[in-house]
Amino acid sequence: MADLEKAFLEIKRGAEEILLEDELKEKLKTGKPLKIKAGFDPTAPDIHIGHTVLINKLRTFQELGHEVIFLIGDFTALIGDPTGKNATRKPLTKEQVLANAETYKEQVFKILDPAKTTVAFNAEWMDKLGAAGMIKLAARQTVARMLERDDFKKRYANGQSIAIHEFLYPLVQGWDSVALEADVELGGTDQRFNLLMGRELQKEEGQRPQTVLMMPLLEGTDGVQKMSKSLNNYIGITDTPNDMFGKIMSISDELMWRYYELLSFRPVEEVETFKQQIADGANPRDTKIALAKEIIARFHTEEDAEAAHQDFIKRFQKNALPDDIPEVTVNAEEGNIGIANLLKEAGLVASTSEAMRMIKQGAVKLNGKDKITDNKLQVASGSVEIYQVGKRKFAKVTVA
Repeated sequence: MADLEKAFLEIKRGAEEILLEDELKEKLKTGKPLKIKAGFDPTAPDIHIGHTVLINKLRTFQELGHEVIFLIGDFTALIGDPTGKNATRKPLTKEQVLANAETYKEQVFKILDPAKTTVAFNAEWMDKLGAAGMIKLAARQTVARMLERDDFKKRYANGQSIAIHEFLYPLVQGWDSVALEADVELGGTDQRFNLLMGRELQKEEGQRPQTVLMMPLLEGTDGVQKMSKSLNNYIGITDTPNDMFGKIMSISDELMWRYYELLSFRPVEEVETFKQQIADGANPRDTKIALAKEIIARFHTEEDAEAAHQDFIKRFQKNALPDDIPEVTVNAEEGNIGIANLLKEAGLVASTSEAMRMIKQGAVKLNGKDKITDNKLQVASGSVEIYQVGKRKFAKVTVA
């Protein structure tokens, strides 16, 4: 029972909600390997570390001896996931989906054990279902039920269009659980409606309903918006080690603990020790370095992680950046902010004219190294960089 409780706590680590916890404990008590499913639509060729929150949890189940099914939604990607969208998402072509799916398979095995992972494609059973089967599946739910879904409800209330095929998405995702006879399905908190649909359809098919484990959405490097390539606040798992190191070191000390909870495989006890050390006066920078090296080693090598660390030291510490750099957030209009306005809003200069004068004098540096020479430079929303004006004025600036 002690081992069972320990396993459950490891599964629950970082989870937002488990429906239902007692149900999952009962399944674990049987001692039989459970079928753990998580679906990913290959809508883009690359995965960022925000996507790996679910993949990390799959690995946890895998290490506990359960059967992990990495489901590639080659069929659902053709529909276009409407989750969290205020407009109909443009579906991809079959060729785009298959090309992206190949890169997904390569990338996820940097985390999962390929020998213990089943890769499935939902077109396998959805193509067989056919038009008649799809109509029968659609008949299982009403329009009123679909409009209970938050994003559909908002779009309907705002008079925004909802295409009929979008209603099919949660049904297909739910049917995936039936086809795979899933015991547990993982998903983000934004997938609640779709995940519960799987439970409903399994009950109707006489299967034991899957337990739903929802993970939170990881904030990007700005610490505000969820990690997204479109917001340029992401850390790609194919980023270079140096880029990954710099981006991780740029996150706030508070956000660091969120990353430890959702991305690190270090024992909870070790993370708690880190927190106590910092409370006792240790520099948070060292704990952040440990996080950066762990994540880089996962997607590259330990040698790459150490080399990135040494490069960081050369680029930053030798340029005498202080440890207590103030953190400032400035707002960008239309996605960009001019460098002069950025320096003024960050409190590094008194006026935009002073900013331009300091830039002209070569007194403005980026990350303690590179001089900024273009006073018309536009900085994009999502940027997190350290700006220096003169010898003593520093600010770590997040552009929101």
